[in-house]
Amino acid sequence: MDKVRIQQLLTSFNSITHSVNNEEDGEQVEIWFARDLQSILGYARWENFIVAINRAVDSCKTQGINQEDHFREVTKMVSFCLVFT
Repeated sequence: MDKVRIQQLLTSFNSITHSVNNEEDGEQVEIWFARDLQSILGYARWENFIVAINRAVDSCKTQGINQEDHFREVTKMVSFCLVFT
């Protein structure tokens, strides 16, 4: 992979990064929402991306890694407006 493409991907990932406080010690933790990652990683449909996420979670379990350290179920509210014509 060339340096230009790597820089483009880095910029894309950085643009969707969110910071939250860690529940245990209040330290800032960087997170990404799956629906934001979906398009960057080339998944056009959520149904296909959730399969990849579930495989990653299963892989953590198989290796004895606490998946909750890497995957959290959250609900992100979506803003929308209705337009009547």
